Amino acid sequence: MQQLPVRAHPDCVTARPDFHGPALDETGRALVRAAVEVVEAVGGYGGGVYLRSTTDGLLRLAVLVGLPAPLFRPWWRMQVNRPYPVAEAYRSGHAVHLSDAESTMRLFPQLMAGLPFAFGSLYEPVAAGDERYGVLMVLRTATPGAPVGREDRQRMRGAAAALSRDLAGLTAAGAPVVWDADPLVVEPPGPPADASAALGRLPQALLSLDRLGRVGFVSAGADALLGADPAAVRGRVLWEALPWLGQPVYEDHFRAAYMSGEPIGFLAVRPSGDWISVDLHPGDGGISVLLTAARAPASVHGSAAPAGAGPGSPAERAAVVYRPVAMAIALTEAVTARQVSAVVTEELLPAFGGRQLAIYLLNERHLHLAWETGFPKGFLNRFDGVGLDVRLPGVETLTSGRPIFFESMQHLATAYPGIPMDTDVGARAFLPLIASGRPVGSCILGFDAPRSFSAEERTVLTALAGLIAQALERAQRYDTEAALARGLQAALLPTRLPVLEHVDTVARYLAGTQGMDVGGDWYDVIETEPGLLALVIGDVQGHGVAAAATMGQLRSAVRAFAFNGSSPQEVMSGTNRLLIGLDPGQFASCCYVLLDPATGRALAVRAGHPQPLLRHADGRTEVLDLPGGVVLGIDPRAAYPVTALTLEPGAVLALYTDGLVEQPGTDIDVGVERLRASLAAAGPGPLTETADRLISEAGQAADRPDDIALLLAARTAGGPARR
Repeated sequence: MQQLPVRAHPDCVTARPDFHGPALDETGRALVRAAVEVVEAVGGYGGGVYLRSTTDGLLRLAVLVGLPAPLFRPWWRMQVNRPYPVAEAYRSGHAVHLSDAESTMRLFPQLMAGLPFAFGSLYEPVAAGDERYGVLMVLRTATPGAPVGREDRQRMRGAAAALSRDLAGLTAAGAPVVWDADPLVVEPPGPPADASAALGRLPQALLSLDRLGRVGFVSAGADALLGADPAAVRGRVLWEALPWLGQPVYEDHFRAAYMSGEPIGFLAVRPSGDWISVDLHPGDGGISVLLTAARAPASVHGSAAPAGAGPGSPAERAAVVYRPVAMAIALTEAVTARQVSAVVTEELLPAFGGRQLAIYLLNERHLHLAWETGFPKGFLNRFDGVGLDVRLPGVETLTSGRPIFFESMQHLATAYPGIPMDTDVGARAFLPLIASGRPVGSCILGFDAPRSFSAEERTVLTALAGLIAQALERAQRYDTEAALARGLQAALLPTRLPVLEHVDTVARYLAGTQGMDVGGDWYDVIETEPGLLALVIGDVQGHGVAAAATMGQLRSAVRAFAFNGSSPQEVMSGTNRLLIGLDPGQFASCCYVLLDPATGRALAVRAGHPQPLLRHADGRTEVLDLPGGVVLGIDPRAAYPVTALTLEPGAVLALYTDGLVEQPGTDIDVGVERLRASLAAAGPGPLTETADRLISEAGQAADRPDDIALLLAARTAGGPARR
C-alpha cells in the first residue's frame, strides 16, 4: 500500500527523535497502515489506533486519521478504567459498535457528553492471546436505527487480527510495542482544493480546510474578515493561523462539523471586537468555511466584547456548558478522594485548557495538599497545612466563598505582594470547594498563558467546584468507612496460624485497590482437637462494614462448631442456618477441610466456593472436583456432601477466594487455570515463596475490584517447615 503523508505540527509532534529508530519506525508504519486501511474498508471519515503506554492502565492515541488532532486533544490519553468505548473494548476484549448518537448515549453517556454530535463509531480490541496491545477505532457517519452490518464487523475483526499479528511479530523481534508520544496525524487521500476566481469578488471570505484542519484555499480579498494576510493563513492549521477561532467555545462547532457531517453556523468575535458569522459546510474531503461580517448580538450591544471568547449565540454559550458535563457524570462514579482528583485532572483541565491543578482539603482549620499535577516538584509544599487566617488566594477563596480569577500572574502578584509564584507567565483560578454550606477545601487551576475568563466560564467553573466539593465530601465519608471496615476486618482475621507437626500453613490477604469497598473474605486455621486441623476459607457477599461484620460472625460460628467436635457437614449446615437467622438477605461461600496431618487424610466440604487446588508431591497439579452445595444463607435445608482426600508428604492444598481468579471480561475458569499453572510452576520450596508467587500478579493490578484471601497447607514428612 502507498504510504500516506504524515504531517507534523506544534500540537502533534510526529517527527520526534525517538521515532527515528528502526523498531519504533516499524511500529508506526504498522499502526498507520492498519488505521488507514480499516477506515477506508468500513467507509469511515476518520479513525485511529490507541496503543498501550509505559504507564500502567493508560492508553495513548498513537495514530489519528482524517481529523485535526488539536480538536481532539482531550481524547489523546485514555485510562483503561474509564467508561468510554475505547477503554471498554480494551478492558473486556470485545468489540464495541455504536451506529448512531442514540446507541452512544445509551451505552456511553460520558462520550456523548463530550462529543454531542451525530456520528457512528466502531472499536475493535487488538490482542494476541493474553497480550493486549490496544484498540482499533473508526469514526463514520451515523446510521440511525440501523445496526453495524455483519460485513463491517468482519472487516474490523480482520483488520485488528492483522495488526495483532504485526505487533506480535514486532514484540517477538524485541521492538517496544508501546506508545508514549503524541499521535501521528495521517492525511487521507483526496483531491486538491480549488476555487473559482469569481469568489474573490464576493463580500464574504471562503476558506477550504482539509481533514486535518489545514487551510488549502483562501479567497482573494479575505484579509479584512480574517484579520490576517491570506498568504500567511494558506497551508497552516486554521487554529494556529487564526487563534481567535481556536477558542474552546468555537472548537466544539468544528468538532461537530467534522464528526456529524452536518452544516454548522455560529457567531464569533475577533480580538478587534468585530463579529463574524461563520458557516461550516463539511464534505468528504474537508470543510468549506464561509466568513461574513455580522452585527454584535443584542445580548452584547453596548458592552465590550470579551477577550478570548465569543459568548454571542445560545449555541456558543451551551458549548461552554456541555463540555464539562462529562466531568459531572464521571464525578458520580468516583468513590475515593484520589479518584475524584483524577477525574478533575482528566476532564476539567482539558475542557478549559488548563495545565496545573491543585486540590487542598480542610482539616481542623488548616488546608492540606491532597492532589497536585503540573506544578514544579515541591513548589506547593510550602502552602501545605496553612491556617485559615493566612492571606493567600487559596485560603481566601474558601473563607469568602467566592472564586478568584487572575488573568495574568502580574495581576496575582499585584493582589498578593510577595506571594511565591512558580512562573511569571500564565493565569490562575482559585475555586472554593463548599458542599451544602460546609467548607471542604479549595481548588487551584493553572494556565500556561495569560487568559481572560468569560462570564460563562466563571459560572461553569463555580458550579463545577460545588460538584467537586460534594464528590470530595462523599469520598471522605467513604474513606472513613473503608478505614473502619479494614480495621474491623484486620482485627477479625487471625494474627497467627497454629503450628503442628507434619503440616505447614501460610495465609495471605490482599485488600481491594483504593476506590473499592472492603470485602468479606476470610480464612482460618483451627486446631479442633489434638492432632486435627481445620482449614477454612470464605467470602461474604457484599462489601463495607456490614460485610466485614458478617464475616466476623461467620468465622466465630465456624470456630464454635469446629471446637464442639462437629463433623465437616455439621459445621457447614450449622453455619448456614445461623447466617439465615442473622440476616436473611446475606449469603456467603465457604470451603472447610478437616485434615489429619499425621496420616494426610482429609474430609472436605464446599458451599458455593471456588474449587481448591492440589499439587501432588510429583508436581502434578489439579483442580479438585468437590461436589459441594449452595452458598450459605439461601436454603436452611441445604445439604453439603463431604469428599475424602489424601495429602501425601510434599503435597500442597490451595484454598482461595474468587478475587484471585476473577478478572473483568474473562471467564473465571481461565483465572482458575492460570492459578493452577502458577502453583504447578512454583515447584517445591518454602511455602511462603509459593504464596507470594501466587498472589504477586494480582497485587500488581492497578484496579482490583475484590479482596483476595489465600490459604496454603503443605504436608511435610516431619515437623513443621520453616516459614
